[in-house]
Amino acid sequence: MALTTEEVLGWSRVGVLLLGMGWAAWMDHKERKVSNNHWLVWVKPAIFIWCLELLAREADWTIYLTASAVIAYASVAIIGRPTIKDVLRGNRLDILVSVWYLASFIGVIVGMSKYSDVSLLDVLLGESTGMAALYWTTLSGLVVIFVIDFGWRLRLIHGGADAKALMWVAILIPNWSTMPLIYDYGSEVALQLPPAISLLMWGGLSFLLIPFFLMGKNIIQGHVKSAGDLRMFWHSTVMSLDNVQTSHVWLLTSMIEMPNGEFKPYNKTRAPRRTPTEEKLAQQIEELRSNGIDEVWVSYKLPLLVFLFPVILPMALLGDITAIILSIAGL
Repeated sequence: MALTTEEVLGWSRVGVLLLGMGWAAWMDHKERKVSNNHWLVWVKPAIFIWCLELLAREADWTIYLTASAVIAYASVAIIGRPTIKDVLRGNRLDILVSVWYLASFIGVIVGMSKYSDVSLLDVLLGESTGMAALYWTTLSGLVVIFVIDFGWRLRLIHGGADAKALMWVAILIPNWSTMPLIYDYGSEVALQLPPAISLLMWGGLSFLLIPFFLMGKNIIQGHVKSAGDLRMFWHSTVMSLDNVQTSHVWLLTSMIEMPNGEFKPYNKTRAPRRTPTEEKLAQQIEELRSNGIDEVWVSYKLPLLVFLFPVILPMALLGDITAIILSIAGL
């Protein structure tokens, strides 16, 4: 059986998502950072596929410019936002970007007036189809980018690479309509999360497996030696003190002074709110070493992208995780 246009676009999106996110997850795992150049490279196939989808759906110019507005909003996280002062100085790049913003804004406004007879809520509930539905679905990408950007600024999404990855996903998969779902649970519920937010929720589900992995690891390696270690073994592990400074971990063990003046090691259950500098960490390690401590409890700095990558396929095949939960619960 020949693949339909929607299926070709859907599997193309999945392929780009696996490659782009897989590469980013590897860099985040090895270096704990992903360069902006990575997203500049991988946004190109995302935009190309989106344009093919709009062509296949015979979208009008306002929808193209609305999609452009979504991309423009997300681009601020990578290239920044030009100011009036920059434009007046005659910087060619800033002028081009400003014209891009203006054209996209015009498209959004004209499209909003053109399709004002259909509300976004009707689209979300599946009660509207055609060009109006396509316009409002495209416009909803601005809301998704805003939520991600807002979460990043409030530190709800901790890393810049995580926020940029989710914005990229919002451009690559602006809606569920072309995803090759085996079973679309979203068709059985009134509302479902946008793909980018749903991927974040899928990643959160994989985070729930971490405590079980750490408990098994600590038990097998014999790190649970006392009742006090039960406070630590489900969210951290033991590491040689010599390896702490070269590993991506937070040091949880420190020396405290007892009432009798004696110093004893103490294990914190939470990672520090602010990552200590290399100098301060070296001082903590030296203090522990001078007190005869060879092994310490540490908490891994787990990059979010590493957890988003393995859940791409279940999300691409089954759809929104919240829709699945609501469907199973009969809601």
